[in-house]
Amino acid sequence: MSLQLDRQQLRTVHIVPLTAFDRNDQLNLDAQAAHTAKLYEAGMRVFLPGAGTSEFHSLLPEEIVELVRITRQSTGPEALIFAPIGYQVGVARQTAVDSIKAGATGIMFMPFAHPYMSDRGAEEYYLSVMDAANCPTLYYKKAEIPSDALLLKLAADKRSVGVKYSVNQMHQFRTTVSADNLGLEWICGSAERFAPFYMLAGSGGFTSGAGNVCPHLSLAMHAAFASGDYAEGMRIQHLILPIEDYRARAGDSFNISMLKYAITLTGADFGPPRPPQRTLTSEQEAEIRQLMEPILQAEAELAQQKSPVS
Repeated sequence: MSLQLDRQQLRTVHIVPLTAFDRNDQLNLDAQAAHTAKLYEAGMRVFLPGAGTSEFHSLLPEEIVELVRITRQSTGPEALIFAPIGYQVGVARQTAVDSIKAGATGIMFMPFAHPYMSDRGAEEYYLSVMDAANCPTLYYKKAEIPSDALLLKLAADKRSVGVKYSVNQMHQFRTTVSADNLGLEWICGSAERFAPFYMLAGSGGFTSGAGNVCPHLSLAMHAAFASGDYAEGMRIQHLILPIEDYRARAGDSFNISMLKYAITLTGADFGPPRPPQRTLTSEQEAEIRQLMEPILQAEAELAQQKSPVS
C-alpha cells in the first residue's frame, strides 16, 4: 500500500456507514453495498466502515475486513477507506494487514478499551500494528490516552496522516493544532453537533453518522463552513441537530439505535443493532419518525437540486 496520500482529501465529511445485518444476524452484503454506493453517489469520499457507529465492538475482525472489501467494491478508486483497528495487538495487526489487502487505504486506531493505559503502552501498540501494515494511519482520540503530546510526537512518523479528535475541549484542541508543525489533518470526531466549533478552531472536516440518512445535508454543511459561509452552515446544522441531540440522549446510548431505526424510514432495512446496544420502544420510534420528517424532506429537496438535469 502506498504511503502517498494527499492529506487535503481528508478535509471533508468522514462517513461511518451503518452496518447491515440480515434476519440471521449475519452481514447483509447486498444492503451494505447498495447503501455504500448511495453514499458515494451523494458525494461521500472518506469512509470508516466498521467504526464506532458501525458497531465496531460488536463486530468480529473478519466482519470488519469484509465491510472494508464491500466498501471498496461499492465505491470508486478515489474513495479513501480507513479500517478501524483495536482489540488484542496480534488481532489488530492481522486485521490491519487483511484490511489493506481487502482494499483499505489505511487504518484508524479506535479508542482503547484496555484498562491501565499509558502513553508508552499506546505508542508501542500503535507502532507494532503500523509496522505490520505500513500504511496511512489515523488516530482516534476520545480520552486522556493518547495524550496530545503523544499525537504530536507520532506526527513525525511518515505513516501518520491525521487525528480524529473527540474530546470536545476547544481551547485544548486549538492549542494542539497550533503546535503541530508537521501537517497532520485534525478531524472533528464528534459529528455535526460539534463540527462548526472544531472547524473554526482548525479542523478540516468531521465524522458523521447522521450522513447515513442525510448525506447531502452533511456535505452541504461542511461545504458552507469550509467556504466561510457560517450563516448557511449553521442553518443546515440546525436542520440536522435533532438527529444528533436524540443520539446523545442517556449518555449517547441512542447513538446507533436511533440511526438504525431512522434508516428504515428511507426504505432500507439494516436489522436491529447487536447487543448490548439498546432497543427502542414504540414511543421512541414514534418520536424518531416525527423528528426525521422535515430532515428527510430537506434531504430530498437538496438531492434533487444536486441531480443533473435530464
